Amino acid sequence: MNYLTHLECSLNGETYPFDQIHGLSPAGRPLLARYDLAAVKAQVDREVFATRNDGFWAYRELLPIQDWPGVPRLGEIKTPLIPLNNLHGEQLIVKDEGRLPTGSFKSRGLALAVARARELGISKLAMPTNGNAGAALSAYATRIGMQSIVVCPADTPQINIEETRMQGGQVELLDGYIDDCGKRVRELVAEQGWFDFSTLKEPYRLEGKKTMGLELAEQFGWKLPDVILYPTGGGTGLIGMWKAFQELTELGWLDQAKLPRMVAVQAEGCAPIVKAFQEGKDEAERWDDAQTLAAGIRVPMAVGDRLMLETLRESNGTGVAVSEAEIVSAWKSISQRDGLLMCPEGAATYAAYLKLLEQGWLDADEQVVLFNCATGLKYPLP
Repeated sequence: MNYLTHLECSLNGETYPFDQIHGLSPAGRPLLARYDLAAVKAQVDREVFATRNDGFWAYRELLPIQDWPGVPRLGEIKTPLIPLNNLHGEQLIVKDEGRLPTGSFKSRGLALAVARARELGISKLAMPTNGNAGAALSAYATRIGMQSIVVCPADTPQINIEETRMQGGQVELLDGYIDDCGKRVRELVAEQGWFDFSTLKEPYRLEGKKTMGLELAEQFGWKLPDVILYPTGGGTGLIGMWKAFQELTELGWLDQAKLPRMVAVQAEGCAPIVKAFQEGKDEAERWDDAQTLAAGIRVPMAVGDRLMLETLRESNGTGVAVSEAEIVSAWKSISQRDGLLMCPEGAATYAAYLKLLEQGWLDADEQVVLFNCATGLKYPLP
C-alpha cells in the first residue's frame, strides 16, 4: 500500500497533486512529498523493515513509489556502520555509502527519482553534476530503458565521466561550476525536451536521500546518535535526513527530544551554507571562485539553501568549513590508522569533527556519525 498523499511547497505550504509532473513550486522552491502518517502508524510495525533485504527500498511505506515491481534495482544494500576504533573507539562511526551500487550515496536519490519519473511518463532526464550523481543517473536510467544526459564541470574527476558514459549516459563538459552547468541543462530542456533533474528541482530525489535517516534510525535501534556530520554541497541528504527524523517522530518511532544535532561540512574554498549560517541569514549568497579537491561539495549556490539552514537551526546544529590541508590530513589518518579508504568529501567530515572537538562544540564521549558519501577508489589519491 502506498501512503503518499500530496506535494507541499517548502516555502508557503501550498499543496499539489502527486500524480502530475512538477518541478519547483510556483514560488520557486522545492516541493516536499507528504504522507498519511496516521495510516502508516496504524498499519505498519517498524520492526518489519529489518526483515527486508532490499536495501533502501525496504522503507516502502515511507516512499513515494506507486509501481514497486517496476523500480530499477542494482543490488542495493543497507550501508554499514564502521567505528573508527583505532582513532576514537566506538563513539565515532562512519556510515560508508561507498558500498552502494554506483559507489556513492547518489544511488539513493537517483534510483527513487528515476523510478518516479518513469511512473509519470518522463523518459529523457538531464541534470548538472560534479560526478557521482551523473554516474548514478546513467546507471538507473539505463536499467529501465530511459535516456540521460549530464553536464559536468570540465575538471570533474575523469573516472566519473567515464563511468557515466560507460553506463549509457551522454556527457557534456563545460568550463565553469555546477550552477553554470545548470544553466546549460535549462537550455537542453527548452531546446530538446529533456526533463530537468537538477537537485531539488523535482520532488523525489530528496525522498531517496531520506532513506539515509530511516536506515540510521533502524540501525541504531530507533535511538539516534548525538551528532551527524554531513558533507554538504546541494544538501539533499542533510534536508532528507531531517525530514525522515521528523516523520519518524510523528509516527512515535523516535523521541523528538533526542534527535541529533546536524552539522553541514563544507570546504573553506566553497562554504556558502557555513557563511550564511554564521551570519544568521535565511538564504546563502553565491560563492565566487569556488575551489576544493572535494568535488562533490563544490557547489557555489544551492536551491535548497533555505531548507539546509532551517535544518541546522532546528536541530541545534552548526556549519563547519575545513581547509584543503585538513581534508588531506584526515583522509590519510583514517586510511592509515583504521584501514578505511574514504572519499575526500567524507574525509572532510572527520576534519570537521576534530575542529569541533577542539572548539568544545562536541565532547569525545558523544556518539557521532560521519557520512562517507562515496568510495575512495573514485578519486585520485593523495
